[in-house]
Amino acid sequence: MEKVIFHIDVNSAFLSWEAVYRLKTLGGSKDLREVPSAIAGDKQVRHGIILAKSLPAKKFHIQTGEMVGTALKKCPDLLLIPPHYDLYEHASRAFIEVLQDFSPCVEQYSVDEAFCDMTGTVELYGPPMVTANLIKDTIYKNLGFTVNVGVSSNKMLAKMAGDFKKPNLAHSLFPNELKAKMWHLPVSELFFVGRATTKKLFSLGIHTIGELAATDPAILRSHLKTQGEIIWAFANGYDFSSVVSEAPRQKGYGNSITIAFDITDKEVAYQVFLSLSETVAARLRADKLEISVVAISLVDCDFNRYSHQCNLNSTTNITEEIWRAACKLFNQLWSGVPLRNLGIHTSKVTESMGLRQMNLFDLNMNYERMHKLDVAIDSIRDSYGDDAIFRASFLNSSLYHMAGGISKEKRFANYEGVTIE
Repeated sequence: MEKVIFHIDVNSAFLSWEAVYRLKTLGGSKDLREVPSAIAGDKQVRHGIILAKSLPAKKFHIQTGEMVGTALKKCPDLLLIPPHYDLYEHASRAFIEVLQDFSPCVEQYSVDEAFCDMTGTVELYGPPMVTANLIKDTIYKNLGFTVNVGVSSNKMLAKMAGDFKKPNLAHSLFPNELKAKMWHLPVSELFFVGRATTKKLFSLGIHTIGELAATDPAILRSHLKTQGEIIWAFANGYDFSSVVSEAPRQKGYGNSITIAFDITDKEVAYQVFLSLSETVAARLRADKLEISVVAISLVDCDFNRYSHQCNLNSTTNITEEIWRAACKLFNQLWSGVPLRNLGIHTSKVTESMGLRQMNLFDLNMNYERMHKLDVAIDSIRDSYGDDAIFRASFLNSSLYHMAGGISKEKRFANYEGVTIE
């Protein structure tokens, strides 16, 4: 039986979900999807980038990821909406639940994308394209937003098909359709081919996906190593990965934050790292995991990026231990240049066993007590909210005590003082 894989992608997800919420829940009459609009961060705190845009905004050549200031120069009347991630998480769950009604094997690829293994469902719903349109229309009828559905025999081709003409459409891309539908496309449109790879392929005289498919894999391997073999296989429609409904365990945990002001003081940086350590360590404890590698990242005021990492003597998920490692790395890395973004990243994740390899340098550290204290704090925050308890060093600080990830103002929708048209 030939595999049938669907890739379902929400059209302009954040903006679509905000538009539907304003129309259906808040009683608005203006559809954000029909006017030049965008979901964007706050440029006053240097989070000012475009996160999602409407089709009318796209006509002004506004791009996801560009600075708000640049977008406003292209379209001065662009309607900017702040992000509300709690709304997006709720909409994403509803989206996945609809897909699970159609297939027992759904792999969530991102907050607004998923793969479905639809093999053997012809007798239930009909031919693949009929089913794809049924799913598309069901999502629109039940949830109010549109999706694109790509249909093929493997995940990569299904994703390519889903990126064809948008919005609210279903497309197929089976192996026998590669020549007609994919090989004429620019090589930059192939999955896994970014800007740097595109430049290298252009230098080899490869401009279309078809030309890539016809290239000797040995030539690609000599210039692009393993990636050359992967993109050659993709260009020829080969992909043997399966749809997996259970997400694999994370390989690392991390958080970063862009600060509203330049950091020039070491003590302020320490406090930022403490707030980041709080969130990273809490996530590790919640998943009953520990790490043995801590890394930090710094971005200066000129957008230069630096990083440094170290191995710990023992695995841990203790907030203070991760923070101390981050501060030590910072002292080794920082040259004194003003910083705009700091991050903590951890890796070498293992299950928490409750055991610890002690050494001579740990004699003055009561790790068991520290861990019990962290667990007690987690319990209080789970019951009464993150702000129920925090370290005294943040009492009169302008920094939030659990930074990184999604900030409070972005997570919870606040429509006070906002006129919903």
